[in-house]
Amino acid sequence: MKVTNTDNVESQTVDMEGAAGCTVRCLVGEKDGAPTFAMRQFEVEPGGYTPRHHHSYEHEVFVLEGEGVVFEGEQQHALKQGDVVLVKPDEVHQFRNTGDAPMKFLCLIPNSATGKQVTVVPECGIENTK
Repeated sequence: MKVTNTDNVESQTVDMEGAAGCTVRCLVGEKDGAPTFAMRQFEVEPGGYTPRHHHSYEHEVFVLEGEGVVFEGEQQHALKQGDVVLVKPDEVHQFRNTGDAPMKFLCLIPNSATGKQVTVVPECGIENTK
């Protein structure tokens, strides 16, 4: 069993093309003995965003605090505390903070996603693979 506070987990800058003002904490994963899922906590500063991207695996998101939008392709959906998002495999998506305070959300992915390709889709429409 692992029991800890998120403040005890190192925060790392999301270092991907197309990301700004975004950090992640890997709360639970394979290294902790979790056999199936990884849980990450993202924090997006006001005006910040994750890269516009897609990948072959699903993930689930739970908004802890703040407000923003999630892009599903070109369509955007407003987000606030308590909202839940299912991102299906290969859906182009991006999270943006539209509020005045940090937006924090949990993101769960399958451990099988480790090392899988993520394709960044810049605003200009040219794709880059990471």
